[in-house]
Amino acid sequence: MKYKYIAVEGPIGVGTTTLAKKLSAAVGGRYLADSEETNPYIEAFYQQPDRVAFHTQMHFLVTRLQAMEAARIQDEPRTVVSDFVIDKDRLFAELTLDEAEWQIYAALYERTVQHLPKPDLVVYLQAPLERLLQRIERRGIKHEQRIESRYLQRLIELYERYFHQYDASPLLIVNATDINLADSPEDFEMLVERIQSVEGGRHFVNPIASSAT
Repeated sequence: MKYKYIAVEGPIGVGTTTLAKKLSAAVGGRYLADSEETNPYIEAFYQQPDRVAFHTQMHFLVTRLQAMEAARIQDEPRTVVSDFVIDKDRLFAELTLDEAEWQIYAALYERTVQHLPKPDLVVYLQAPLERLLQRIERRGIKHEQRIESRYLQRLIELYERYFHQYDASPLLIVNATDINLADSPEDFEMLVERIQSVEGGRHFVNPIASSAT
């Protein structure tokens, strides 16, 4: 794999963790996990978001920073594949925090992320709301079953807006609506081939159109 640091991103339920884990294993790399499973506020957030949104977001920011710093990505001889970019933290904060909380969060964010390495390649997975809701229901994680469709739709829109303007790294945008990364070796191999072929700039994979373009 020619890329040293690959980040996989996309909204909840789109398959970022599945792809990042399988890709890191396929290239003999190092998987860098997001911290949702270890966030003690996440279940309460989906029950009463206003009450714990700030605590939830600050925990995410701190643990993501710690994970990236501990990984020492620039010194790691293997390819690092993460299932997040640190910039996603700001997207979720924009969606969940009130104005006063945002001011505190933003001040800390700007001071702490500047020194972190940027990905050499970002793979952005996207899918429509209906497909994300189906996948969330199918995988059966208890606290995710409380996610409101309105919240998820706003998150989709934030991701679309962010990556529409994104130019910090080469970007591969994948329509994952009909891609089965969990159960189809053919779908996974197709995507690995596209990732390996990216040579800078912005690229697209759209299987619905019958071929990747």
